[in-house]
Formats: sequence, structure tokens, C-alpha cells
Amino acid sequence: MLQDPTFWVAIAFVIFVVLAIKPVVSKVGGMLDEKSAAIATQLKEAESLREDAQAALANYQRLQRDALKEAEEIVAHAKEEAARIRKDAKEHLAESLKRREEQAAEKIARAEAQALQDVRNQAVELAMAATGKLLADKVTPEVNAEILKGAVDELPSRLQ
Repeated sequence: MLQDPTFWVAIAFVIFVVLAIKPVVSKVGGMLDEKSAAIATQLKEAESLREDAQAALANYQRLQRDALKEAEEIVAHAKEEAARIRKDAKEHLAESLKRREEQAAEKIARAEAQALQDVRNQAVELAMAATGKLLADKVTPEVNAEILKGAVDELPSRLQ
């Protein structure tokens, strides 16, 4: 067996394969280690991005809840303000109507007083005209002279 060239070729082949495989295995192992390290780094980055995304999602959900709450508060405030404005408008309208009613009543009272005064004035004028006509018809010039003389005689006593 030691004399057989096939044996020595087989041993040389095994040594060659072992020597040739060793650098290939170390290079392949190094490449696999590098690839494994790169994958581990990518996994860490992905995990970090996932955590950041979850934090951002939670933040946006909180912001959405806060915005909804704020919107509800704004709507409630707007309803309260509208109710207050409506109440103020009703009060203002009632006051305005009351004021106009009072003004109308005053205007009517003034018109009634003016009409009454006009009627009195007209009655006085009619009475004066009627009295003048009666006096003109009934009083003779002698009676007229006597009345005039009596009035002139009373004038100094009335002036004092």
C-alpha cells in the first residue's frame, strides 16, 4: 500500500482538498459572519424603527383624542354662546317692544290731549263767535255805550 501510487495520489488529493478548503471555509465563514452581522444590524434598526413607529402611532392617537376632546369643548362652548346670544336677543327684543309700546302709548296720549285741546279751542271759538253774533244781534247801541262806559270806569281799579 505505501508502494502504490494511487494511495499517494489519494493522500495528496486529501491534503490538497484540506488545504484548499481551509481558506475557502474561512472566507465563506467570514462572509457569513459579515452577512450575519449586517442582518443583525438591520434587525436592530428595524426593531428601533418599529418602536419609533409605535411611539409615533401612540403620540398621534393621543393627539387625535386631544383634538376630538378639544373639538367637543369648542362645540359645547359654541352651543352655550349661541344660547346666551339667543337669550340676550330675546331680552333685547322684549325691551325694545316694551319701549316702542310705551312710546306708542305716549304718542297716543299726546294725540288725545292735542285733540282734546283742539276741540276745546274750537268750542271756545264757536262760543265766542256765537256770543259775538248774539251780542251783535241783541245789544243796542245804547246798551253797548253803557257797557263800554262801565268797563272804562272799572279799568283804573283793576289796574291797581
